[in-house]
Amino acid sequence: MTTIRVLIADDQMMVRQGFTVLLNAEPDIEVVGQAVDGLDAVAKTAELAPDVVLMDVRMPRLGGIEATRRLTEPAGATVKVLVLTTFDLDEYVYEALRAGASGFLLKDASAAELAQAVRVVAAGDALLAPNITKRLIAEFSRVTSAPRAPLKDRVGDLTERETEVLSLIAQGLSNGEIAERLVVAEQTVKSHVGRILVKLGLRDRTQATVFAYETGLIRPAGY
Repeated sequence: MTTIRVLIADDQMMVRQGFTVLLNAEPDIEVVGQAVDGLDAVAKTAELAPDVVLMDVRMPRLGGIEATRRLTEPAGATVKVLVLTTFDLDEYVYEALRAGASGFLLKDASAAELAQAVRVVAAGDALLAPNITKRLIAEFSRVTSAPRAPLKDRVGDLTERETEVLSLIAQGLSNGEIAERLVVAEQTVKSHVGRILVKLGLRDRTQATVFAYETGLIRPAGY
């Protein structure tokens, strides 16, 4: 069994300790460290090489958004960031997703939800909480006046089928659901997803969803 290494970054000691106890109770998850703010999270990530960082959005010295950007932007970065927040419709969370976070989780999530979120983000093969994350992205992409041209140009690198698959990813469909919709094998969908991420230089399905909204490939309902 592969153990998922987790770093918890939050300025509240009780949150850090509570999540540590919950996650260490899981047989396949190990909390390898705690960070008290964004700067500490960046330093501890370099030192401890976690697979997943649970990142609070609001922290002193360096907030979760900029810390996420510093962790995910470097070429070859493999760490996944799971943003922690109190409110599901939080503009800071959307900015964190744009900065490279793979998803987000409410701080009042159950132990089972917390562990599953860590596993999903570590695997990188499914969009975390698709209904909530999709709603969040749609909510804050509404204020974008127009598709971002440099991003929109990159859509042209995709084939017609890859563009179709990207659109379905952004609608929150799993590989199995996409395969059923397109009447193809699930392995074929996985191959398409892999090529889409490589061509667009994206890390995971969450980033693909952000990309689809920001390029105008998918528009929020009513827009």
